[in-house]
Amino acid sequence: MFEKLVKEMEFNRFGWIAIILLVVGCLGGLTVGMGAIGSTFALIAILIPTMLTLSFLLSVAPMKWIAVATLVTVSVDLLFFSYYLAV
Repeated sequence: MFEKLVKEMEFNRFGWIAIILLVVGCLGGLTVGMGAIGSTFALIAILIPTMLTLSFLLSVAPMKWIAVATLVTVSVDLLFFSYYLAV
């Protein structure tokens, strides 16, 4: 199933890049704004996967790498976002 999604993402690369850029950029910014700005550990844990994903987009890396990096980034962002929402 993941391979089929990656193949479809490769075919529609530029559309997926725009979607990923919007989701990862906005979600990372919201997560930092919710409270990660006060914690160095949280800031680093959010910024490293976010910047890695954005760097993959800029370097025109294979879509499989971009898809995995996006999943990791969104997971980390949602984890921290839910934590700061609950606190």
